[in-house]
Amino acid sequence: MSFAALAIFSGCFLIGTMLLTWAVLLYLRRKAILDMPNHRSSHAVPTPRGGGLAVTPLLVVMVGAVFLWSGDTDIARWGMLAAAVVLGGLSWLDDRHDLSPAIRFACQFIAVIVGVFAIDGPVLQGLVPMWLDRILVVLAWVWFLNLFNFMDGIDGITGVEAGSIGAGVFVLALLAPLPEFIDLGYIGLGVLAIMAGFLIWNWHPAKLFLGDVGSVPLGFVLGWLLFELAARGAWMPALILPSYYLVDATFTLIKRGLRREKVWQAHREHFYQQATQRSMSHAQVSSLITLCNIALIIIIFLPVGIAPWVRLVPAVIVVGLLIWAMKCLPVKGAPSKPQ
Repeated sequence: MSFAALAIFSGCFLIGTMLLTWAVLLYLRRKAILDMPNHRSSHAVPTPRGGGLAVTPLLVVMVGAVFLWSGDTDIARWGMLAAAVVLGGLSWLDDRHDLSPAIRFACQFIAVIVGVFAIDGPVLQGLVPMWLDRILVVLAWVWFLNLFNFMDGIDGITGVEAGSIGAGVFVLALLAPLPEFIDLGYIGLGVLAIMAGFLIWNWHPAKLFLGDVGSVPLGFVLGWLLFELAARGAWMPALILPSYYLVDATFTLIKRGLRREKVWQAHREHFYQQATQRSMSHAQVSSLITLCNIALIIIIFLPVGIAPWVRLVPAVIVVGLLIWAMKCLPVKGAPSKPQ
């Protein structure tokens, strides 16, 4: 695509998301579909939930458009998109009626098993047999889409994280202009545009929330994008770009699991939630995560010679600094802690 074509492509999805989210917001208000505050919430007033009714259809259309543009006729790709649509419908039912965890996980596993055939080649680059590679990818993919859902707890956070991952994939395709990354770069740009359009409504104070109908399909599609990136050889960027979400969600849920708590239940123990409890605003926390993700995008381009894993060292440092800032930086107006 030319620069003009890229601008039109991204602009259409940015404006389309803005307008469709506005229409969905009016619908949610009219139907009084609200997320009511409780002791586990990070918001204080009833807020419409279901912004994914705008984001998920546009996400599927965008990815499908890139498939068509690139001439991808692989039925497995379209099966992956169909699975994303089914997950969106299931998640909307969960938003409205609280489905049991068993039903949710069973459907997620089925969707991921369908989607895994849309990944070109082994994700682990032949380190394990192909059958084991597929099993590990299924488990990791289910975990990834759920952590995306778990982490969607304050205004702007998932829009920032998803948009940053999309931006990172696009920049990688732009600066490492290899044919195998081009279509993934366009999808990354589309994700960035859709998330930017949604953040106009979801930035603090949020007019509406994404809901499971948005966060689950979004985590599913981004999971495919990252695994596909790894399968095409860029496994280190695929690991680094989502590293803040991976670290926060994994560490927190392991800690809760060791305490024998129900890890699928809502809570307020993630690092970003601790930051808001210390009187950081949602906008401040989401802005810190944005800065962290920009640093992570830069890190994937660091020259490291024959040892690409060395990039993990600065990535770990950056994520660690973000977590330290959330837990320790003094907050203006917050009560001081006793020394």
